[in-house]
Amino acid sequence: MPMLPAARRAALLAASDADADAIGILVERGQDELAMAAIDSGADGDKVVTRLVNDLAVDDWSNVTAESFTALIQMESAGDLSATQAKQVLGDLIEKGGDPAALAAARGFEAMDTGELESLVDQLIADHPDEWSRFSRGDDGDRKKMQGFFTGQIMKATQGQADGKAVAQLLAQKSA
Repeated sequence: MPMLPAARRAALLAASDADADAIGILVERGQDELAMAAIDSGADGDKVVTRLVNDLAVDDWSNVTAESFTALIQMESAGDLSATQAKQVLGDLIEKGGDPAALAAARGFEAMDTGELESLVDQLIADHPDEWSRFSRGDDGDRKKMQGFFTGQIMKATQGQADGKAVAQLLAQKSA
């Protein structure tokens, strides 16, 4: 006898920190098995749930296998793909299936070199000294606003290829 929905929800709740509403959506859509397979294969549970709830709300996701979905989440978690890039590759997986690494390469998505990213951040700081001062010495609200500014500028300069978390870490290191 297959697991009942309550047991399926409980298993997925135990495997991730996602909220019960998100888990309920996955069980209702029948995506909980895909989620559990990905988590059991080492994918980050929270990213799995987030991607499924937000980006896999389609009627036909039969081209997305547990292996390909796991690989995609692991690429995102490792910083090989930004969140935006992961969404685009997931769209390709939904449409035609395949290997997420090959799909990412076909789109020209490559992990951005840390040195290159740091150089861009340094140039942006030099080009915007007033904003950098507000970021470095500002209160939490001003700091958050300026972080958004700097991150947005980096994303624009890299056409969305930079990892937002890596940008945030560099900004924090440089302001310390």
